[in-house]
Amino acid sequence: MPTGTTRIRLRPANTSRIPFWGQLAIGGFWLAYVLFSMWGDNNASDYHFLHWVFLVFTFVYIGYVLVHNAPIFGTQSYLEFTPGYIVHKAGLFRPKQVFAAEKIAALELRPTMLRVQQKDGEVYALNLREVKGRMRKTRFREQVRQFASQHSVQLVETSAPAATA
Repeated sequence: MPTGTTRIRLRPANTSRIPFWGQLAIGGFWLAYVLFSMWGDNNASDYHFLHWVFLVFTFVYIGYVLVHNAPIFGTQSYLEFTPGYIVHKAGLFRPKQVFAAEKIAALELRPTMLRVQQKDGEVYALNLREVKGRMRKTRFREQVRQFASQHSVQLVETSAPAATA
């Protein structure tokens, strides 16, 4: 299967306390402050080079925020089903988690989580709230079922409890 059909894009995990636009606003204010202080204080200080240092730090911060939160360099958060592995990548600056099919004892598919139980006793929980869109969720569930049947892995599906009136 081509990679485009096996990779499911995830919404970046928003673990920061300040939202994306707030981080950009902080970077914009920082940039404006540095630029105004560079041109407002021409030669009243011997430490004029510090303005350039802070300007570089400002651009590094804004670049980090953009790269971490926006898909500038392609999809950075994804779940991928390869012929023998499940690959989970949580973001640009985070390592991949690779689960080999021969080491997986069981998969538990819940509405908001995929639990991967390995034969050595370790359990990994992958947050499915990051899977956005009804079509992606449906495609993801189909790929989990296909992966489990193809590699003879026990699959336990738990559905959401029915709402009572």
